[in-house]
Amino acid sequence: MDHPQDHHQEYQQELQKVQDKDFTHNWVSSSAFLFYLQVACIAAFLLGGCYKLYEKRYKGKPNVVVPDNTLYTPKYK
Repeated sequence: MDHPQDHHQEYQQELQKVQDKDFTHNWVSSSAFLFYLQVACIAAFLLGGCYKLYEKRYKGKPNVVVPDNTLYTPKYK
């Protein structure tokens, strides 16, 4: 005949198994997950920022007309 204590012990074992897998009850796995999530977010932010800077990079020396009187050695008429 099954005893209530056996059911209670079996219930506690099952509950422990579930809590070991649960994110909120196992601080070791949850802290590792949060650490790697944080590293991934920072890496994504940095890569995105670098890409945006690369997209808007300086594309060369434009051909600008500079008046003669504003040069380093100005030429006057």
